[in-house]
Amino acid sequence: MASFRRTFLKGSAGAALTGGLPKGAWAKASVTVGYVVPETGSLALFGGPDAYVINTLKDQLAGRGIVLEVRDSRSDPLQAAAAANELINNNVSLMLVSSTPETTNPVSDQCELAGVPCISTVSPWQDWFFSRGGDPDTGFVYTYHFFWGLEDVISVYTGMWNQLATNKTIGGMFPLDGDGFAWGDPFRGFPPALAAQYFTLVNPGQFPDLTQDFSTQIAAFLAHNADIITGVLIPPDFLTFWHQAKQRALDPKIVTIGKALLFPEVVDSLGGTGNNLSTEIWWSPNHPFASSLTRQTAAELASAYEQATGKQWSQSLGFAHALCELAADVLGRADDPASPEQVLAALVSTNLQTIVGPISWDHGPVKNVCKTPLVGGQWRYTPQGLHQYELVITEAGLTKDIPVGGQMQPMN
Repeated sequence: MASFRRTFLKGSAGAALTGGLPKGAWAKASVTVGYVVPETGSLALFGGPDAYVINTLKDQLAGRGIVLEVRDSRSDPLQAAAAANELINNNVSLMLVSSTPETTNPVSDQCELAGVPCISTVSPWQDWFFSRGGDPDTGFVYTYHFFWGLEDVISVYTGMWNQLATNKTIGGMFPLDGDGFAWGDPFRGFPPALAAQYFTLVNPGQFPDLTQDFSTQIAAFLAHNADIITGVLIPPDFLTFWHQAKQRALDPKIVTIGKALLFPEVVDSLGGTGNNLSTEIWWSPNHPFASSLTRQTAAELASAYEQATGKQWSQSLGFAHALCELAADVLGRADDPASPEQVLAALVSTNLQTIVGPISWDHGPVKNVCKTPLVGGQWRYTPQGLHQYELVITEAGLTKDIPVGGQMQPMN
């Protein structure tokens, strides 16, 4: 935990963090909140901003009797479950967990079994709900989730693709992991939705994470003259694939990849060859939302992060902050924050405006799920200062409140 020892946002900024909370809401006994996130391993970029968020908010939360206990999932489902069990045995009042089904699902499962209220995010809701055996009629008791769904990412991706003239042939890359199974699902995933819009999907088959040879996929995409490449890859796998694709002269018009292309660190490593790569955008400085804790706008939070860390903002920043907002709100409203049933009652009745949008579980697509908005965009190579690339919103999808900043441009 040495990396979490730095202190940010001192002085007058600290005073601003105290506004807008119910009188007396925090005059309660100290409670512990567990927080599981991938700090190391192949998913570490997802957890990159969490240290900053925890440090900026920990004093404010501690002043209200909330202590965060953070554990590293090591990007491994078994380690995520073990971390959850350790925190549960330490009598946490609430569990927070973020970043891909490999982390959210095992932690949520352990909390559901142990009767510990849990809030999860950064996994498409179908990947979290159905992969855990969720029944839309009954849902879960203790585990709640907020994020967008496959219907949103399909709308965003196809909206971006339809802006350009292509042969509508798509090379699909769906790995042997939670996201790969959900995105490639023949009933709920991309295949039926793409067929309905008259796209032809070329799917050479699933592959394990950390694959070192993508020659099978590249050969199939070349053979079918795929104008579009899509899929959901961890960062190391996309980098391996992209270097091999360049060597084999695979030159599609559009490359839209979930997961890996969320992060500036990945596209920065590509030099100019990352120009016009596209991805989904869950959160950005252009999102019209503000924090219920700090009153910062999305733009202000991104700017503060960059000034404090010397790193470009990433999408995980907003959702890590929102998790802490929800913990403060739920435990502040719980009559007895040491009682799982009282915390659960407060969690279920949440109605909070956060830095990622409004969170309420009253109107989800299924019980236990609250959807957040999703747009899409492209990385434009415009090196200056911290930013080698700028992420430009090019497609609103099903969202109407987030401004579009440009139109799609072909890779070649």
